Amino acid sequence: MVLRNLVREARKRAGLTQADLGRRAGVPQSTVARIESGTRTPSTELVERLVRAAGLEIRVSLGEPDPGTSSLFPHTLRRTPAERLADAARTARFVLRGRRELHGRSRG
Repeated sequence: MVLRNLVREARKRAGLTQADLGRRAGVPQSTVARIESGTRTPSTELVERLVRAAGLEIRVSLGEPDPGTSSLFPHTLRRTPAERLADAARTARFVLRGRRELHGRSRG
């Protein structure tokens, strides 16, 4: 699951379609689709190749847990699915507004 999310996130951050990413990495679009859907488990080498084709790199590090975020998980589980969905929608709108503002500033 983590590997497919890395590929999807890298592709979306780069603003690429599955076909675009596949072309850049030298693999068919169907391979990217199967990885993202979870029907194919890719090698770490293929994931790295796809992420690099999106212009990004994978960084891994260890650190101490953040006490501020450790309490969020139980809190989130106590919320109803509808409340969690509403939170996700608010977060998505916030991120999209920020992206639009940043994109608008880079043009002007």
